[in-house]
Amino acid sequence: MVDGNFRDKVESLMAQVPYGQVTTYGDLAALAGHAHASRVVGGIAHFGDTSLPWHRLVNRFGGLASGFYGGREVQAQLLKQEGINCTNYIVDNFKDLRWQPNP
Repeated sequence: MVDGNFRDKVESLMAQVPYGQVTTYGDLAALAGHAHASRVVGGIAHFGDTSLPWHRLVNRFGGLASGFYGGREVQAQLLKQEGINCTNYIVDNFKDLRWQPNP
């Protein structure tokens, strides 16, 4: 079961994702202490602090979120403003642009 601090941890981690990089729902879930809670991370992203860079959050394949506010087109535009290109709503060079902080 996910604890009450999980949302705070996820939002704190999301705030750390650098400009020009992306991370995954699963990465954030694992870093926040619940590796199998990627769907919960999705819920937090959907209803979370709107000042956070949620557009940098993608699925494990680098795919953009169909539930992103404004749709995948808006998410792709926001990523492009940071120099991140997408093809067919998947981040180009995903492995190189994936943020995974050192422990």
